[in-house]
This record gives sequence, structure tokens and C-alpha cells, in this order.
Amino acid sequence: MAWVMNRILIAEDETRLAAFLEKGLRQYGYETVVAEDGCQALAVTQTEEITLLLLDLGLPIKDGWAVLEELRSQGEKFPIIVVTAFSDDKSRAVALAAGATDYVTKPFRFSDLLAKVQTYLSKEEIGIH
Repeated sequence: MAWVMNRILIAEDETRLAAFLEKGLRQYGYETVVAEDGCQALAVTQTEEITLLLLDLGLPIKDGWAVLEELRSQGEKFPIIVVTAFSDDKSRAVALAAGATDYVTKPFRFSDLLAKVQTYLSKEEIGIH
């Protein structure tokens, strides 16, 4: 089996946070793609091979809720980690029920998010879903 570079889609409209995530993930050898709104995020998933999505729920144009629902209804299986300011239990429960793999609230420690990314991508590589 050929080794495939992990490509992470960062769907985040806060430019500074997106740049921070991109820089940190690239330091660990991940390829990254940034989408600033939900429509861009969906377009990227149609044109590029994505292995994991970091998804903000408060995206403009098409919010993260709609992106999550659309991707899962299309049968996309890659891990989706919601990264959001919504810290209430109801939002977490709804996101997980809608197909999110994990849920991280802002602010967060990069090392904690990185650990989740590495865990989910290592599961993907050996075929555990």
C-alpha cells in the first residue's frame, strides 16, 4: 500500500486562527488546505482528497452545521473534528449525533487538538472507523 500524505481541510473564517492551525499542522508534516466559508469547504472536498476536516460551526455563507450534514449525507467517511466557540452540551450532542467525530471548544491548546488529529489519522491508516 502506497503511503499517502494526510491532507487536512481547515474550515475556519478567522484568518489568524486558520493560519495558526495551518502553521502548526505543517510543522508536523501534514498538508493543509484552508476554506474560509462553508461553500469553499464543500468545494474542496469535491476536488481534493481530504483525510480529516477541522470544521468551525460559525462559518459564513453556509455554516458548519450544513457542511457537516451535507458531507455525511453524501457518505463522506473521513474524520470531522468540530472546532467551535459553542461550548454548550446541546451543541456538542447535536454535532456528534450529526456525524462529527469529535468536538473541541475554543479556546483550546494546540497540543490537545494535535493529539486528536494524530489519533484519528492513525485509525484511518489502519482502517478503523
